[in-house]
Amino acid sequence: MRITDPGLNSGYSAPSVALGLVQIVLASHAASLQRGYLWTAGSRDEAVPPLTGIAGRLERALRNFVETFPLFAAAVLIAHVTNTHSWMTEWGVQLYLGARVAYLALYAAGVFLLRSLVWNVATLGIALVLLSLV
Repeated sequence: MRITDPGLNSGYSAPSVALGLVQIVLASHAASLQRGYLWTAGSRDEAVPPLTGIAGRLERALRNFVETFPLFAAAVLIAHVTNTHSWMTEWGVQLYLGARVAYLALYAAGVFLLRSLVWNVATLGIALVLLSLV
């Protein structure tokens, strides 16, 4: 059964963008705390050692979000433009957002294995939105 409300997925797309902004702020401040705010305000021309601890984990989680979010956004945009809204699009956007929030928390806490399983749930969310287009 298809749902014809073209605004259906926007309730999860905007929070996903907000999650990206939160990740940028968290990673930036964690890096600044580790490297110093003078480094943050500077030109950053000199080589620095990799971030460690929570700062490094937040940076890697952000990098991972930046890799997956364009795929999610494109899938949701295509679903919206083609007026494809079904249980798969709804579940897909919900799974993506929920799993990305959990992924950030698990990665920041350094949780082993479960973080990777949650990443797969977010990827399944993208796949559901894409499958709804078939």
